[in-house]
Amino acid sequence: MPKLARYLLPLLLPLLLAACSGTRGPQLTPVGVAIPEGVTFEGRWQLRDTAGESGAHSDTVPLVGGRKSRREKDSPSVQVFLETGSNLKVSQTSHGLFISFDRSVVEEYRFREHRGVNVGPIAAERVSGWEDGRYVIQTVDAVGALLTETYSLRDNGQQLVRTATIVYKEQETLSLRQVFDRLE
Repeated sequence: MPKLARYLLPLLLPLLLAACSGTRGPQLTPVGVAIPEGVTFEGRWQLRDTAGESGAHSDTVPLVGGRKSRREKDSPSVQVFLETGSNLKVSQTSHGLFISFDRSVVEEYRFREHRGVNVGPIAAERVSGWEDGRYVIQTVDAVGALLTETYSLRDNGQQLVRTATIVYKEQETLSLRQVFDRLE
């Protein structure tokens, strides 16, 4: 080992370890193992008007921040991964879910995935899988903002309930609950 490297390595090693650990926020681990028996989201779904239901949230999505022409480097961007729509078409295979929002955007979720995802220049890390009869999707962006979405069935499979939350710096910045009725 060269003499200079022998002296610099002990000085640089703590800096390298600190840079690698970062303050990125939550570390994601794959979710779930297998599709629960008898659970299928397959079909067409229509958003229910929940304004009249007690304790239900409306279908209005308060997107955090919105898109700006000039973004701050350390601001959360995970909201760009949140798709919404009043009509869903869900295809389910033995390996994943495909959800079409208003016939314009299709999201693909592979069971027990752990991968990088991006929308244009915005990159994030995503995990998804089955947990307690629900499908859970977690997406974390470069500054540690965490988007958690869940899909579950109720009313003997006639309703699909979707929740979404965004947590940034230990504060919930978005909370959404949608109920969809099966059309088929």
